[in-house]
Amino acid sequence: MPHIMTWLLAAMLSGCSNAPSVYAFGSYFPSWLLCAFIGIIGAVLVRVVFVYLQLDDVLPLRLLVYLCVALIIAIVTSLSFFST
Repeated sequence: MPHIMTWLLAAMLSGCSNAPSVYAFGSYFPSWLLCAFIGIIGAVLVRVVFVYLQLDDVLPLRLLVYLCVALIIAIVTSLSFFST
């Protein structure tokens, strides 16, 4: 029985490794923080484009739309640069 528990514990901990991090400003930052920042900046740029195209006024739930845009950009950034 202890042999099975050892294998089970090893299987559960096999995904644990060093967290992906980015070296910036003399310190290591987690990659999700960089991806969130890029997502927020991307959503702001999308909003500027929507305002220029006059699409911002017709959006039904602006906050939800821009939150989803930021999330999509952050996830795509994470999958593009930090997936293994």
